[in-house]
Amino acid sequence: MPREYRKTDDAIARLTPNQFAVTQEAGTEPAFRNAYWNLHDDGIYVDVVSGQPLFSSADKYDSRSGWPSFTRPIQSDAVTEHVDRTLWMKRVEVRSSGADSHLGHVFDDGPADQGGLRYCMNSAALRFVPAEELTEQGYGEYADRFGAAGSEASIQTNAPAETGDEEDAS
Repeated sequence: MPREYRKTDDAIARLTPNQFAVTQEAGTEPAFRNAYWNLHDDGIYVDVVSGQPLFSSADKYDSRSGWPSFTRPIQSDAVTEHVDRTLWMKRVEVRSSGADSHLGHVFDDGPADQGGLRYCMNSAALRFVPAEELTEQGYGEYADRFGAAGSEASIQTNAPAETGDEEDAS
């Protein structure tokens, strides 16, 4: 039976003020001053509210934006996308499909050879689960992605298109 990922009152009560502002009020944390923008460890990133798997370190790359960036979600139905017209522009907001947590935005300036998308996420919306702890923390179905060496893929570097700092705000 598939696991149900949803928002609960208990989960919301455990959030830090920053996590609450980002996930529940569609806030944005500062670039380069967040937990995961420069993390290169193998593992998965889950919704801080529900624990739903969202992204894999294998799909993470250095976009030089100051936020953790991924080329795709861990599963296509892990996130939902919504038009966001705040900040005087049209962007695409990304939310978790289970708990409806605001995660960040997706842009079309990612690595072309990997689909061209950049999922620019807020670290405050995520919890990292190291590859060696996947089974222990209940995410064993993802453990085989990292193999015995513990490395599914190396971090790539791809600078975003120069379109202005405001576009990178998650």
